Amino acid sequence: MEIPQLAQLLTALGCPAEKSLEMAAQLDKRAQQLAASKGQTHEEALVHLLTLMKQGWAAQGR
Repeated sequence: MEIPQLAQLLTALGCPAEKSLEMAAQLDKRAQQLAASKGQTHEEALVHLLTLMKQGWAAQGR
């Protein structure tokens, strides 16, 4: 997934649009780190991180 696509997904999940590109780049970098350290694919790590972020934004909305 490219950074602009990831930014759009983050915005759809509740990320402020003005921060979505920066957060997408950080998220992609962290997913690469997790994949390398835990023996996962980049996609698996990215899904894990997106799930955590989605849960966090949902909790803020309560």
